[in-house]
Amino acid sequence: MESKKIIYVDNAATTAMCDEAIAAMAPYFKEVYGNPSSLHSIGQIAKEELENFRAKIANFIGAEQREIYFTSGGSEADNQAIRSAAMLGEIKGKRHIVSTNFEHHAVLHTLKRLQKEGFEVTYLPVDCNGLITAKQVEEAIRPDTALVTVMFANNEVGTILPIKEIGEVCRAKKVIFHTDAVQAVGHVPVNVKEQNIDMLSVSAHKFHGPKGVGFLYCRRGVALKNLIEGGAQERGKRAGTENLAAIAGMVAALRIAVENMEKNAKKLTALRDKLIEGLLKIPHSKLNGDRLCRLPGNVNTCFEGIEGESLLLLLDAKGICASSGSACTSGSLDPSHVLLALGLPHEVAHGSLRISFSEENTEEDVDYIIQEVPKVVEYLRNISPVWEQLEKGERPHLI
Repeated sequence: MESKKIIYVDNAATTAMCDEAIAAMAPYFKEVYGNPSSLHSIGQIAKEELENFRAKIANFIGAEQREIYFTSGGSEADNQAIRSAAMLGEIKGKRHIVSTNFEHHAVLHTLKRLQKEGFEVTYLPVDCNGLITAKQVEEAIRPDTALVTVMFANNEVGTILPIKEIGEVCRAKKVIFHTDAVQAVGHVPVNVKEQNIDMLSVSAHKFHGPKGVGFLYCRRGVALKNLIEGGAQERGKRAGTENLAAIAGMVAALRIAVENMEKNAKKLTALRDKLIEGLLKIPHSKLNGDRLCRLPGNVNTCFEGIEGESLLLLLDAKGICASSGSACTSGSLDPSHVLLALGLPHEVAHGSLRISFSEENTEEDVDYIIQEVPKVVEYLRNISPVWEQLEKGERPHLI
């Protein structure tokens, strides 16, 4: 019996590890297995490798070697960056933070926690395409502002924010600027010096590296505060023995991603645009996020009159693995806070579909998705009492 073809298009949630990353990790399980903090020769060999990896990571983003701190991933890096800036600000009597209303929950939940501790947060509203301007940031900054944290690219709708311009404003105002770049690094050009970034969060499994490892860039001169207490690893700023094998995999994956970025972006943009054109032929559908300032592999659409969860399950039965938004909130029945931030009504936001490509996807994959999604949407609408009311004119169409 022939097995069903699986088309994986949920790469914003996680990616398959590349062969280069897997191969790079192998020696660090049995050969270079020492603890980098040990003083003996085996430990010092591991320490040398660790610092070599740190230098390579720094080079990929235009940073200095000592500005890179290895973490368990993007969420930890977000937490440490934001709490560090808040604590630094508090020392100077600054307890105000500026962010946006469609950040990843690793940022939003950290900010909510700080609000309970007495900090004030200004959440800038994004426009209907998920964009804010540097002028909005400038107008929101106050004398008591300790931090601006704005994501580089949105994980659900793919919108790329004007990071360089926001960074310029923050630098002029002498306010620390952090960006969650989990969706951006490895996919679009990132240079922390050129883009005026003070702190930046990254997770390896978004660019074909292993899960459970990432890094935080912190500009020299910005004093990091500890999130995890313990030993003196990471120059005393992040306790816990470094996962050298995972770091090796991350470095290898990022090298491949950076070297092939231009080629991959060209391919993914073509697949993305073809899919957008195909899906928008479905009546009462809309694209979410900016059409141009967008990650190469991201397509996020809404279809009126259906539930996104049902759409995903039926597409999965056809071999299409997609999502309705962030994997971190997949257990929630509430509509995406990102789509609500874009101004979509609840009933429309519930019918969302996020497709995120990797370079492994093909034009044949796109053709199959364009063929199957309209069928599933039509089926769901035919059994929906809400759609019947919309078609009868008993309630107005919102798309």
